[in-house]
Amino acid sequence: MSTRGQFNTKNPTIKRILKEASELASHASADYHAEPLEDNLFEWHFTLRGPPAPSAYEGGIYHGRIILPSTYPLRPPAFRFLTPTGRFEVNREICLSISGHHEETWQPAWGIRTAMVAIRSFMDTDAKGQLGGIECGPAARKKMAVESGAYTCGVCRKSNADIVRESKEAADLIEAKEGKQKEEAVPEELRLAYRDELGKPEGDETRTDPAPHPPPGNPPGGASASSIPAPAAVTTIPRPARTVPTPARQLVNQRDDGSIAWLDMCIYGIIAALLFMVVRKFA
Repeated sequence: MSTRGQFNTKNPTIKRILKEASELASHASADYHAEPLEDNLFEWHFTLRGPPAPSAYEGGIYHGRIILPSTYPLRPPAFRFLTPTGRFEVNREICLSISGHHEETWQPAWGIRTAMVAIRSFMDTDAKGQLGGIECGPAARKKMAVESGAYTCGVCRKSNADIVRESKEAADLIEAKEGKQKEEAVPEELRLAYRDELGKPEGDETRTDPAPHPPPGNPPGGASASSIPAPAAVTTIPRPARTVPTPARQLVNQRDDGSIAWLDMCIYGIIAALLFMVVRKFA
């Protein structure tokens, strides 16, 4: 029995979640499926197909959880896979431009559908040390792909294969009525942000890190010192120049010196004598 009617539909977050759930149900995809739990709109479960050949994930069907923050869509969701993939760790939050680990790249206009398309697209990329990412050989990933369809979620109580089959049937019915649906593409901003996560963009010299200094002694492998590439140039930030006092300021600062004080007294004496002579002349 559905309990979604008990939620406050005037709340902007609830309205957004219900809208996305309705849109995903009415425009089903054969490649992915996502819906909230009956008793918790902030927890979703998703199932998606692996990318097509020549991907090692071809034929794979993967299941996972989505946790939405209370301020969604102002803040991004958190994602974790429950099915072994060979790309993401099981039951650990993954780090992507659309996830809670990168709030600075998230845009409220994106949603669960955008996230599904993006995750599926990014599966074939290398983890390169990403949080929640793992490196695995193609053979191991293909083996996991073959076994993935039988995985049954304890909450959904359906196998991955059954969920995708039902989603495909729903997508076929919609296509028969409304024609072929336009496939959603990964936003370009999301692609650029994800590229930056994987490492320094090609040709970006401003992010060059200095090369580590080799240990003392002979280079390993008998290489000559001339064959070792020089460390990358490090851009140093110039320090502020020390302010040098002007000569006039130096004179003022040196008034504690006895010679400078005597000179001042002489000057004052000459000025006083001149004033006395002027006054006497006109008296």
